[in-house]
Amino acid sequence: MLAVLPFENLTGDAGQDYFSDGMTEEMITQLGNLDPQRLGVIARTSVMHYKNSRERLYQIGGELGVQYVLEGSIRRDSQKMRVTAQLIQVKDQTHLWARQYDRDLSNLLALQSEIAQEIAGEIQLAFTGHKRIEATRQPSLSPAATEAYDLYLKGRYFWNKRTVRGFQQAIECFQQGIAKDPAYARAYAGLADSYAMISSYSQAPPNESMPKARAAARNALALDESLAEAHTSLALIAENYDWDWQTAEKEYRRAIQLDSNYATAHHWYAEYLAFQGRFDEAFAESERARQLDPLSLIIASDKGAILYFSRQYDRAIEQFRAVLDMEPNFPRAHMVLFAYVQKGQTADALAEIERWRRDDDTPWTWAMAAYVYGRSGQQDQARRALEKLEQTNRQQHLDPASMLAQAYAGMNEKEEALGWLQKAYSEHANVITTLKVDPLFDPLHADPRFQKLLRSVGLAY
Repeated sequence: MLAVLPFENLTGDAGQDYFSDGMTEEMITQLGNLDPQRLGVIARTSVMHYKNSRERLYQIGGELGVQYVLEGSIRRDSQKMRVTAQLIQVKDQTHLWARQYDRDLSNLLALQSEIAQEIAGEIQLAFTGHKRIEATRQPSLSPAATEAYDLYLKGRYFWNKRTVRGFQQAIECFQQGIAKDPAYARAYAGLADSYAMISSYSQAPPNESMPKARAAARNALALDESLAEAHTSLALIAENYDWDWQTAEKEYRRAIQLDSNYATAHHWYAEYLAFQGRFDEAFAESERARQLDPLSLIIASDKGAILYFSRQYDRAIEQFRAVLDMEPNFPRAHMVLFAYVQKGQTADALAEIERWRRDDDTPWTWAMAAYVYGRSGQQDQARRALEKLEQTNRQQHLDPASMLAQAYAGMNEKEEALGWLQKAYSEHANVITTLKVDPLFDPLHADPRFQKLLRSVGLAY
């Protein structure tokens, strides 16, 4: 296992962070594709934890579970750049390889390929004693392609922030990159990822963004069928929007075949398997995602969700609490309150809602308050939470079908819950994917209308 630590930006301009971060991400991609069966490369989200960090290498190696670390720095002016890189063996901090490169910006992709192959050769030499791989050079990029690539790096920088504003900025960058070079497949893949994720974070109707995500993913694959990111985006769309489970699985498997080190493909595939009730397979994929991205809060949180869906409530609580200990405001980990409810720990669930609401008073917090109060038999408090939800929703202009379906399910008002689920179904809301496995909906399972809904989305038992 190898970790590419964040390349240090030595330009003196914080505005160039996107470029050094982009170099880090590109090195991760290049190295991950060289020999996936023998060389695992830690994903970006985990290594970025060490940006500007002063932690010692042996500590980083232990936290990430790696034997090798690549460190680097980058300087850049208007036309040229200097990249330094060194490969270090963690156990004894031996420097196995170091090099400095001075290049024109037009040779950026060639430089990345050259560094990646030299490092892979050094690792191969350390493992087997065989001669290192000879680096092959790629042609220089045209000025338009160089600009498109630069915009792509900016787009990924914003996308990785995982915020609504970040996704919006990423979309702008990817669109500008496509305008510069309409044949640049990776810009379309980035655009697909941004549109596929933004509705989940903004609570906007998927009907607005998912068709755009699908068009971008298909454009990416038309230009380059080998892009694992685009196959993964297409899988997510087929799963969450189309409920086309067969296509989703095919696309996830294709993405993993193309890039077995792509943590997001393993992560989202694990969710897919959990929604199907295939929990043993889901845990295996989740573990592989964790190995590749060990510090990812979303991967850790979604493992908690899989434990919850599989009715392992104690383990789910332990998993969610570990995430909240690292980041108390991480929204997905607040799912711990559902596990508390299933365990009958209503007081813990209400305390969790209060902590969540202090930091992030959103419609979801009021919906979950209505659910918990309803499950504990406190109908008056549940009603007041519903009123607050409706008031907040009027101010933010959101469609609360998913939230209200869950709230009414907690209040045991089955007619209302089923009605709102039907509305969520018509809107292709994400909550529909969890119907088969979420214990929250267990009281509705015996109703023929719920069974019909399961059949409609391909989740019947």
